[in-house]
Amino acid sequence: MSKRSEAKSVVRQSIGLVAVLLLAYLLLWPVSIDPRSWNAPRDRGYVGAYTANTELQQLKHVNLPSSVGPEDIAIDAQGRPVFGVLSGDILRLEIDGSFTTLTTTGGRPLGLEFDDQGGLWIADAYQGLMHWSPATGLELLVTEVDGVTVRYADDVDVAADGTVYFSDASTQFAADGVGTYAASLLDIMEHSGNGRLLAFEPTSGRTYTVQGGLHFANGVAVSHDQQWVLVVETGSYRILKIGIGNDNNGEVYTLLENLPGFPDNINDAPDGKFWIGLVSPRSTVLDELSNYPLLRKIVQRLPSFMRPNAQRYSHLIAIDINGNVRQNLQDPAGGFAQVTGAAETADKLYLSSLHEDAIAILER
Repeated sequence: MSKRSEAKSVVRQSIGLVAVLLLAYLLLWPVSIDPRSWNAPRDRGYVGAYTANTELQQLKHVNLPSSVGPEDIAIDAQGRPVFGVLSGDILRLEIDGSFTTLTTTGGRPLGLEFDDQGGLWIADAYQGLMHWSPATGLELLVTEVDGVTVRYADDVDVAADGTVYFSDASTQFAADGVGTYAASLLDIMEHSGNGRLLAFEPTSGRTYTVQGGLHFANGVAVSHDQQWVLVVETGSYRILKIGIGNDNNGEVYTLLENLPGFPDNINDAPDGKFWIGLVSPRSTVLDELSNYPLLRKIVQRLPSFMRPNAQRYSHLIAIDINGNVRQNLQDPAGGFAQVTGAAETADKLYLSSLHEDAIAILER
């Protein structure tokens, strides 16, 4: 055999060996997820109530003084927006346009909600359920419910009777292990119902599970009539309505399903509707592989840039308690991208985001 033929043979053997090793890696390399089979509903896209438009191109951006990711917004008694950022700071935008740091959680504050006494309830993804007020300062109140650690506190709302409802997005993937965004991708890829809706009674200190088995439990809002808790199931593109009244306690209904994107926070508005941010359009790959858990494992072994990720798109909807879409605001160009939700005042709509370095304002 000539030297040239020998060289070609070595090259072919090397290519074959690389191919075998690559195949073995894609099939056998350990990953942190154990995907479950499910049937994703067919994505109808931006049609009907979700027809694409450019309403959110009118947004005004207010740059943050530091950090990024104003993930949720709560409005205080004076009408000022308050939000948490990636650094752990909780900021308030003042009337004159300046920012005040109210407190720093030492974690990742996500969901925020004021109570009737002016105290701020905080779902901190790394810490758990927290409370802050000027009088008492910052307190960590709930880190475990029913013997299970709260690993990813996500959103929070307060009922008229003082009960605090909050979500634990994933009991499997701790947010402080890989970060909130990476943990959310893992849980959604696995789709095994690791999320739960929890409750805390401040007067008694009692905690309990309202609903388990949720696919990335996210936004939480108590209905205006105090009979229901609405909870966003990001991994299933839907919103559930769970009964908390005397006559409907424990009843579970699907309020809205087959959304065209990944729903995030849900916040009530003064006129009875609820604002919901859709942080990204759906992933065709993720939907098509929903019933193929082995293939989802293979996808998880690919480099992160080749796996499904949030896309730049702006989408915010408002619904009523019956699940009817009342407003549909979009910007396909993603000028203020990955919208997580909104909070409303008499003359402004404040929008939050997963990764932006600003909050956005829509004058009304």
